[in-house]
Formats: sequence, C-alpha cells, structure tokens
Amino acid sequence: MNFAASRLSVVKPSASAAVSATADALKAAGHNVVDLGLGEPDFDTPQHIVEAAYQAARAGQTRYTPTGGTIELREAVVAKFDRENALTFTADEIIVSNGAKQVIFDAFMATIEPGQEVILCAPYFDIYKTMTSVIGGTPVTVQCSADDQFRLTPEALEEAITSSTRWLLLNLPSNPAGACYTKDELRALGDVLQRNPHVLILADEIYEHIIFDDRDFVSFASACPELRDRTLVGNGVSKAYAMTGWRSGYGAGPAGLIKEMGKVQSQISSGSCSVAQAAAAAALTGPQDHIEQFRAAFERRRNIVVDGIAKIPRLSLEPPGGAFYTLIGCDNVIGAATPDGSVIHDDADFARFVLEDGHVACVPGAAYGLSPYIRFSTATSDENLIEAVSRIEKSVAKLTLRDGINA
Repeated sequence: MNFAASRLSVVKPSASAAVSATADALKAAGHNVVDLGLGEPDFDTPQHIVEAAYQAARAGQTRYTPTGGTIELREAVVAKFDRENALTFTADEIIVSNGAKQVIFDAFMATIEPGQEVILCAPYFDIYKTMTSVIGGTPVTVQCSADDQFRLTPEALEEAITSSTRWLLLNLPSNPAGACYTKDELRALGDVLQRNPHVLILADEIYEHIIFDDRDFVSFASACPELRDRTLVGNGVSKAYAMTGWRSGYGAGPAGLIKEMGKVQSQISSGSCSVAQAAAAAALTGPQDHIEQFRAAFERRRNIVVDGIAKIPRLSLEPPGGAFYTLIGCDNVIGAATPDGSVIHDDADFARFVLEDGHVACVPGAAYGLSPYIRFSTATSDENLIEAVSRIEKSVAKLTLRDGINA
C-alpha cells in the first residue's frame, strides 16, 4: 500500500543526514569513516545554559507555552536585535519556533499561494526548495557562481523577479558556500527589491556569529531599513550556542506577518518546549564569551581545509567567509576513471568515490542546486579535517583522466 500523498513526491531525505546515515552504516561495519556530512557544532552547550534549563524544570516550567513563545524569550530576542543588530522590534513582532526551519515553514505556509515563486540563491540549503515545493510554491533557482563568491548580484535578482515572485530567501552567511555580503552589497539588492514592492524578503541569519577574516556581520533588515515592513529575519541558538538538539529558533518581522505565522504554528505544533525556551533565553542574555571561542575554532578549521585543498591538483576552493562548510569544486575530475574503471560523471559520483575509497563522507553539490562541487562540514575536530584532506588527496591521486594522466 502506498501511504504517501502526492505532495510528498518532492520531499527527499536531507542530503547531509543521508550521507551521515551511510557513514554510520560503514562505521558499524568496522570502517574508519570521517563524517563531514552533517552541519552540527561538535561543542557542548555552555554550562550556564544547561543550568538555566535545569532550574526552569525544577521551578515547574514544564507546561504549555504561548504559541508564539514565552514573553521572557521574546523580550530576550528583542534585546538581542537591539544590542547586536541595531534593530528595534517589539514582542509582538517576534515568534519562537521549534528551530529556525519552522520559522521558514510557518512563513511560507502563511503567505504562499499555489504557483507563487520563491527565489533561491544556488547553492542553497536543500530544505528551502523542499519547503517551497511541498507548500505548493515554485522554487526559482538563481545560479551564484564562484566568480561572484557565490553571492546573488543585483542584475541576477532583477532578472529572476516576476509578477509571481512572493519571496526572496537569503542565507547570511550561507550554507553551503559561506557566502557573505557587505552592507553595500545588501543595499544594492535592496534597491532592486524597492522597485518590486510585491516581493517579501526572508533573511536566514542562523550563522550570523560564525564569520571570518575580521568581517562585520550586517543583518539585511539593518542594511535596508526601508524594507522592514516586508522583511522577516530568521535566526536561532543552535549554531552560535551549540544548541542544535534544543530546537529553539525565532523570527522577527512585521506584526501582521508574525500573527499569520502564529496561526500556522498554533495548529502544527503549538508553542515550543518550555525548558528549551528557558535555555534559549539564558543563551541570549547570559555570558557571550563562548561565541568567540566557537567562531575562532571554526575559522581555524576552515583554514585547515582551505590550505589542504589548495595542495590537491584538480580541486578548487573559494575560501568561505562564514558558517562551517567548505564547497570544494571538482569539475576537473569529472570524466576521470577510478581504479576499477568506473567513470566519474558528476559530483555525486565523486562523493561516492571519496566515501568508498577514502572513507570520507561529504555531500555532493547537486543537493544544493549547484554542481560540480562537494560540501565538507567543518564542524568537527582539527584532527578529523587533517585526516579527511589527506585521504581526499590520496583518492584523487588514484584517478586517471581521459588522456591517461593521473589526476
């Protein structure tokens, strides 16, 4: 019996989760696999945050919460935006959800009519496309090349907008390329959007604090204040505070939009976990020193991969400006033969070869709408990354190009 509704035909397992599942199976079979598939900080949640959750549970904060979040956490989010982004919100302009992904789902479910378009900047987080499609929207992919540091240009945005465009979704910095934008670059995109008042903007800023090379992070809403009445900022505590399992995200935007998103959330999940909200409030209001410690570690790890890949012929890597991923170009190994005579036709084949030969698990760029690339998650130890790069180098050296020359 087929239990799946037709709408699920567009839903595929998360690419990174699928890779990690394969890696786990190989590990269970006795193989020493370096898993660079899943994007999750390998640090423990800071102790004062865990203690806040414990104390909240001890104090009886174990009941239903308001659909849009506790007032304590929403006020903590308001204070965070004021302190870090020079943005002024009120509590009724904030929604708290079960992770930042639910913020996006709530927004799309509340606003997208069948056939309306969502502009996605490839490479994009694969969930964006799935959410758009399953709700009945139409994903419109704009290819953002390495020549532009994987950033959306005003010209490409202008060309992509139609009368059916409902949302532009920006990820700042981006997964999987780590693309970052300056204030002027965001302003240039804002100029295009100002000429298209029917387009809403969703800025997913979950990697806000993981930014490198002394860059200053600029929130889209602060760069383009004239667009505040149609901008939704999505964020959360999972990445910056190593709280992935707590499932606590939040969105900030016009009160009317937040109200409609709350209607969706009230029927899908109700309010998020009370204890997790207490922990998130402690994260936002408590000591912030862990943010810099984590950020510095991620920058060091990025450098390990960038320096290592630079020594491998046939591979390329545009150094990411933020997040904890590296998008490695593999176009120069497409068409090569593996030791058993198989031909690498695309990045999926290359990722499979690297896993089978070198026991390094990574995700093909096709999962993110841009080929031929492979994505490493650098949210793992220095030792794992050094080992992974070494294994990749040895595997690539075994490839034979069509002219008979080893890669």
